[in-house]
Amino acid sequence: MIEDRLTTELADIAAAGLTRRRRVLASPCGRLAAVDGREMLNFASNDYLGLAGNRDIAQAVADGALAWGAGSGASHLVSGHLAPHEAIEAELAAFTGFERTLTFSTGYLANLAVTPTFAGRGDAVFADKLNHASLIDAMQLAKANGADVQRYPHGDVAALERLLAASTAKTKLIVTDSVFSMDGDLAPLPLLLDLAERYDAWLVIDDAHGFGVLGPHGEGALAHFNLPAAKRILLMGTLGKAAGVGGAFVAGSALAIEYLLQKGRSYIFTTATPPAIACGLSRSLELIRGGDALRANLFARIGQLRDGLAGLRWPLLPSATAIQPLIVGDNEAAVALAKVLWERGLWVPAIRPPTVPKGTARLRISVSAAHTADDIERLITTLKELA
Repeated sequence: MIEDRLTTELADIAAAGLTRRRRVLASPCGRLAAVDGREMLNFASNDYLGLAGNRDIAQAVADGALAWGAGSGASHLVSGHLAPHEAIEAELAAFTGFERTLTFSTGYLANLAVTPTFAGRGDAVFADKLNHASLIDAMQLAKANGADVQRYPHGDVAALERLLAASTAKTKLIVTDSVFSMDGDLAPLPLLLDLAERYDAWLVIDDAHGFGVLGPHGEGALAHFNLPAAKRILLMGTLGKAAGVGGAFVAGSALAIEYLLQKGRSYIFTTATPPAIACGLSRSLELIRGGDALRANLFARIGQLRDGLAGLRWPLLPSATAIQPLIVGDNEAAVALAKVLWERGLWVPAIRPPTVPKGTARLRISVSAAHTADDIERLITTLKELA
């Protein structure tokens, strides 16, 4: 039967304890979530500044929909590029310091556009082994286009330099997350930019978990490291995490973005996001720019969590970001711990292979500026009891 293989593979996934389940929320995204008829304290979202349920942003989206309609009607390059799209791209460029940006429906589509567009036959891609799945898929597309693809050990700048020095490719791309989504650590961007300069390579940065959070005013990982918006950098930022809305952008030089517009398949052949989303993002950018108090609370809560869980038998990885992974190790043990927390009203997801390496199943604690000191203390106390 045509579905036999699917049945077998799904059974294998279940037997390995790797079946994924969706939770249906009956409330907006926020620190509290109504799920399955009960209220949960939410440590599962990427809503780092607590903006996903912000009423001002929601009102801007609603007003935008009334003014511009529910949909864009076409791809950007046909008839779907409306005035709000043009405006938010200019605002994002000014905010990040780059000459120009291009907006996408999702971060996944943005990443799928960049690497295969800039690397093809005769070129080379050098990617961190812990890059996000979207960057890995983009790397595979580049490989299908004839590019030589090599992955260097996570954060190993010396290994990357050896690969760059040995490469005879005409065009080279270094591809990395800024904040790694399952470990929470930061890429050594100053060292990577130095290598890109010395070996005349593009530096492609996925700043999904840095944009809005890092930097003096939330400009992202480059601002955190006090790095310039160099012409050889292609910066991707998502707008559905700290920004609280949806979509993504790629920032770069005017020339690089024009090239991406002309040749990026997942940009050219995708319907543009509803213009109301751009209206909401404009308000979100204002709140990010003026969100120093939100970021201060976020980092205070991160510090509180790390101090409170120090010495626990499940170690936290060395992360200074909103992503705090608690390493449990065994898949079933991680799932069991998440289940007990759930029963106590704490939503902390278990992350298992293949998302993370075998033997490193974990709880991914996601801290938000919306969390209070009492929220964090409740999680600390519960985990200590369970340990």
